[in-house]
Amino acid sequence: MFTFDDICLRPAKTEERDHLWHFIYVENEWKAHDAPYFPLEHQSKFQFRRHLFKRLKEAKTAMVIDYQGEAVGYLSCYWEEQSTRWLEVGITLFTSTHWGKQIGRRALTLWISHLFEQYDVERIGLTTWSGNPRMMKCAKALGMQEEGRIRKVRFYQGEYFDSLRYGVLRDEWQSQQRAASKLRCVG
Repeated sequence: MFTFDDICLRPAKTEERDHLWHFIYVENEWKAHDAPYFPLEHQSKFQFRRHLFKRLKEAKTAMVIDYQGEAVGYLSCYWEEQSTRWLEVGITLFTSTHWGKQIGRRALTLWISHLFEQYDVERIGLTTWSGNPRMMKCAKALGMQEEGRIRKVRFYQGEYFDSLRYGVLRDEWQSQQRAASKLRCVG
């Protein structure tokens, strides 16, 4: 478990399997902002238990975001290209009641720090689209650099959007985390 104020990253609990499945596949408000141009591949509860929920329970490549004692989303990581050590992160906050409170930023801070400790990588990336300004703002607030913009390649609801790639290098991340730690100690 990793904590930052009232945020905790932790493995999924068996008793919350149906809760997580429901917010991912039934009441999925989050999908309107998380690559809505790709249809969500529905999984039965059985499939969910064998795949994503298993990853959430193992807590190696995915973890639950716990906010004030409630599972409000999850984080994941995946190899864009493992042979070149290209690691990407993803985040899902289920409902708008938890958006705009910096929950995602704090959760990603914990997650990226953890991933740099766990993996021998020099860079961690995050991909989003121009239709998700909150995610773009979050990536920049985390100190990630916009490394690539592929213009007008995401077509959604009759409109074109850009695909955006953000990334942070290990030394950049460690430097800004040391600076943030000093500020917390002084304040």
